Amino acid sequence: MIQVRGLKKSFNNTSVLKGIDFDVEDGEILVIIGKSGCGKTVLLKHLIGLMKPDDGEIVVDGVEINRASKSEVLRVRKRFGMLFQSAALFDSLTVEENIALPLREHSSLDKKSVRNRVRDKLKLVGLEEIEHLRPSELSGGMKKRVGLARALILDPSYLLFDEPTTGVDPIMANRINDLILDLKKRLKVTAIAVTHDLQSAYRIGSRLAMLEQGKITFIGTADEIRKSTDPEVIEFIKGYG
Repeated sequence: MIQVRGLKKSFNNTSVLKGIDFDVEDGEILVIIGKSGCGKTVLLKHLIGLMKPDDGEIVVDGVEINRASKSEVLRVRKRFGMLFQSAALFDSLTVEENIALPLREHSSLDKKSVRNRVRDKLKLVGLEEIEHLRPSELSGGMKKRVGLARALILDPSYLLFDEPTTGVDPIMANRINDLILDLKKRLKVTAIAVTHDLQSAYRIGSRLAMLEQGKITFIGTADEIRKSTDPEVIEFIKGYG
């Protein structure tokens, strides 16, 4: 389980996170919604130790990230897989090389084992026999799925999604949402997604948390957020729904 308490972060005297509190329960998909630029991606980066908070704490499976040793943070980070908004693929590498990067850094598997693991993860995201291609030869939806295959390569306990449906057409967005739900069911992973796509949030979220002006102002199910009488929640739903 992940626990976040009193998380604060500022950049150049501008406060972005102003005391974030929430829990992520094992096996759920928590979707953090909010306007563009509200700090959702900043929050994700704190969860895997890519950023350190100015105050507050993050506890992952009993380990307090911002007070842990470097080796402990790296050990916890390997339990996370992250799909970045742009997929973050290296154009100079093939699909296989992109997906295998975490394995080459964190394992001593031989080339054949790495290749087999890459193929297994590609099959899991609905792609096969594209190992030799380069990112420039892929569609936007394919890049997202390759990025997801890379996020899965170390068999993580937690998956993080940064705007998973941004930059793809509505049909592909639905496929990605279905894929996220299928992976949660098949792999028994816990996931956190950040998005301003309400339709995606409704579809995949076990619970939704709204980030507004640096704080979590609402957390609950899709039905609960639809019935909310909070003016800020209503305004967001009208603007982005």
